Amino acid sequence: MELLATNLDFVWYVISFILVLTGIAGSFLPVIPGPLVSWIGLLTLQIATPITKNYYILGITLILTIALSIADYVVPYLSSKKYGGSKYGGLGASLGLVVGIFIPFPFAILICAFLGAFLGEMIYQPDFNIALRAAIGSFIGIMATNVLKFIVCTTYMIIMIYQLVSH
Repeated sequence: MELLATNLDFVWYVISFILVLTGIAGSFLPVIPGPLVSWIGLLTLQIATPITKNYYILGITLILTIALSIADYVVPYLSSKKYGGSKYGGLGASLGLVVGIFIPFPFAILICAFLGAFLGEMIYQPDFNIALRAAIGSFIGIMATNVLKFIVCTTYMIIMIYQLVSH
């Protein structure tokens, strides 16, 4: 019976690990909510395995995940506005991110996000300089949140590994 429990625990460890890794990938892929998926990996580890439960860490990481999810939408918009852009630049950047996923070219996601922001601004107000500044601002905002998401998801991975090793 203990062997069955050990095997089941191992399955939950693997599922948790895959979720956290998927969250790290989601830091740069717009179709995967990276921090949320990584947090679900931590939650799975806490609930489904016999490791020592630490609900303080789970609560703090949940608050961080929620804050970062909100920032993921707000920061690119604010950054674009700071550089003179509109919501069209942010929408164009988001669409560019999605299109970039399907283009098999290095850095396609980043290039498409920039072009999407630029084209969105050109549709809104056809002034090249304003559109370029706004696209740069939106791009900076997207990159800032992506880096933050990557750092947070990697931190979740470190927390998970620490919990597993200290168990």
